[in-house]
Amino acid sequence: MPADRLLPLWAGRTAALLGILLVALNLRTAVASLSPILSMIEHDVPLNPVVVGIVGAAPPLMFALAGLVSPLLSRRLGLEGLLLIAIGAMVVGQLARALAPNPTTLVVSTAVALLGAGIGNVLLPPLVKRYFSDRMTQVTTGYAVLIAFSTALPPLAAVPVATAFGWRASLCVWVALALTAILPWIVASRARARQLRLARESDDDNVVESEPALEGRLFRSPVAWAIMITFMVSSFTVYAGFAWLPSLLVDTAHVTPGQAGSLLALFAIAGFPCSLVVPSIAARLKNVGILIYVAVGLLLVGYGGLLLFPTVATPLWIVVAGLGPLLFPLALYLINQRTRTHAGSVALSGFVQGVGYLIAAASPLLFGILHQVSGGWTLSIGLLILVSLAGIPAAIILRRHRYLEDDLARRPRASS
Repeated sequence: MPADRLLPLWAGRTAALLGILLVALNLRTAVASLSPILSMIEHDVPLNPVVVGIVGAAPPLMFALAGLVSPLLSRRLGLEGLLLIAIGAMVVGQLARALAPNPTTLVVSTAVALLGAGIGNVLLPPLVKRYFSDRMTQVTTGYAVLIAFSTALPPLAAVPVATAFGWRASLCVWVALALTAILPWIVASRARARQLRLARESDDDNVVESEPALEGRLFRSPVAWAIMITFMVSSFTVYAGFAWLPSLLVDTAHVTPGQAGSLLALFAIAGFPCSLVVPSIAARLKNVGILIYVAVGLLLVGYGGLLLFPTVATPLWIVVAGLGPLLFPLALYLINQRTRTHAGSVALSGFVQGVGYLIAAASPLLFGILHQVSGGWTLSIGLLILVSLAGIPAAIILRRHRYLEDDLARRPRASS
């Protein structure tokens, strides 16, 4: 559908729009709903540091696995069919976790729920491209905001609900929320199947698309690498921040643990407005690399301030560093904006999130190792600064409007 032909947002796409928004609202609940109530869970399920460490490392690892397998599975099952399976995994995984009688069940069920959420991460951009190619900016903004909301809501609600009704009831709340996403995608999936059947009967090539396998060729695309690095810088700094920022602030800024927790919440909230405005700003810019330069600058100033002046204007450095992950909604927008086809969007989404999350999964470990080896935080903060600088070459590549498929169509010149 041409981008300049705007249809009413809901016209014939009500189920798809509701489905996209409801899935987005569930993509972080499995991550954020467990850690606030671990102390309550320990009364019924014995948890040692190894189990807690595995659960903490699981989100980026399962998201990375989802990024690697989703493009392959989507070609066999279709986007809608695979997403229904992913929602089912979120429901089953979170329900099993709420009923877990032992640590093994808790870990396995958490992994299942996170794998489902990771597949949802990968599939939402191509689904937006399929159903809302005329309104990609608006719908991307909407679901990016809901992803941020799904990160912030569980920590606020988990403890009060667990205190009033028990930790199992607290975890079951998110099972009920995940169930709401199933019906819209059943409707959308049936409508899509009917559309494809009619298209095959009439030989309509506009609906029956050829979707070649692109995954093995993405490694030679500068566009793919640039968007992956953009995504990775955001995820790397965020995961390290959530894991270590409170400890860092207690040691260097000399705040209390309670104040450090409040500053961590400020770090998380600071990026929320970015989800609202970044896709719209990117749509108006001829050179989206400008946004990456801004994000790199924010990360350098924020972490540089924590390194050099940790006791001076500490909340300011936290807010500035928290604004740096504006790269996350930007990367989601670019997955669709720099691809011409649905197949390209699926493959690029899997590559960006699979490789990006895999690298980001190492950030808490590397951050902690550097702290332990040096006995301080300088090397650890230096790691975040170094990773932030990786955004500069990505910005240079993305300053021009290049498409993934154009990169892959190029053939190396034969040597003369």
